[in-house]
Amino acid sequence: MNFTPLPPLTRRDAAASVLAAKRRSGLSWSAIAERLGSSTEWTTSALLGQQPLTAVQAGAVGSLLDLDEAVVEALRLPPVRGADAVDTSEPIVYRLQEAIQVYGSTISELIRERFGDGIMSAIDFELSVERVPDPNGDRVKLTLNGKFLPYRTW
Repeated sequence: MNFTPLPPLTRRDAAASVLAAKRRSGLSWSAIAERLGSSTEWTTSALLGQQPLTAVQAGAVGSLLDLDEAVVEALRLPPVRGADAVDTSEPIVYRLQEAIQVYGSTISELIRERFGDGIMSAIDFELSVERVPDPNGDRVKLTLNGKFLPYRTW
């Protein structure tokens, strides 16, 4: 009998497994984050494959969601980031891209005017997602909080 070993799981495979286990468990991202002692936004990002997890964090998630050891190991692989890490046809992602297309130059101009020539870091960065009640329909409030990094002269 020929035995062909399965290829190792990728970080994306682990994310898919986490999503399936989360649905089965009925736990919210907030409940999972509380168990890890991290913010809901960071935890969600990490478990979707875009932030690093320590062995302790991966093990805690594995226990909480009853994940296979192979998935727990894959959660410790390097993060997957960049344009290929998101489905740009997903409606919320698409609308965020649309918002940046409309307001990106405004954001850039206002950052330059208020801070000088530089960028907002996506490394030294925090995100929060809030629901804001409104009589005309609840609103989504996104806060992107990144450190200002000036360009330097040398």
